[in-house]
Amino acid sequence: MTSALSKVPEVTLVFWVIKILATTLGETGGDALSMSLKLGYLLSTGLLAAIFVVFVVAQSRAEQFKPPLYWATIVATTTLGTTLADFVDRSLHIGYAGGSSLLTALGDWTADTAGFGYLGSALIFGALLLVVWAAHGSRRIDSAVVFWSAFVLTRPLGAVVGDFLDKPLAKGGLAMGRFPASLTLLVMIVALIALTKQRPAREAH
Repeated sequence: MTSALSKVPEVTLVFWVIKILATTLGETGGDALSMSLKLGYLLSTGLLAAIFVVFVVAQSRAEQFKPPLYWATIVATTTLGTTLADFVDRSLHIGYAGGSSLLTALGDWTADTAGFGYLGSALIFGALLLVVWAAHGSRRIDSAVVFWSAFVLTRPLGAVVGDFLDKPLAKGGLAMGRFPASLTLLVMIVALIALTKQRPAREAH
């Protein structure tokens, strides 16, 4: 059990910042691959699934916590989630509500279908994260439940923040573009990994 736990980082503020950045990179990176490079949702999902498997296998075989490998696996997961959600919604025509059952399209559904917009949706998911944090502080909820609730919530939060960075000004975005936004997020993640010391977790997440 100790060996397995040593493969994941200690949950700190830096952990959550990198997790949100990684999830946001998954949104912009997935869109860059499927839309900007015009590979399509199915092909992009297939390529990213292969990359995902490589990183998961490497992470599972690692004997100790390696920050670059761990976070590369997280980015691969969120990027695959983006193209998979778009494939479910736009190619299979299930819609955002159907895709939300995969916990990948909830952000898009909230921002677009529900009409809250990108910033409004970011505030909603950010507020939910604060509720989870307060629940953790009260010690009334099991720590594993708190962790995974927060972990899941970073997915839709990252999705709407990614769209906010990429979408045109007329649609409420910053119009950074998918590749510049992805590069900026990647640099921030690499910098945080390089400049902060992340220790392996002592307790199960």
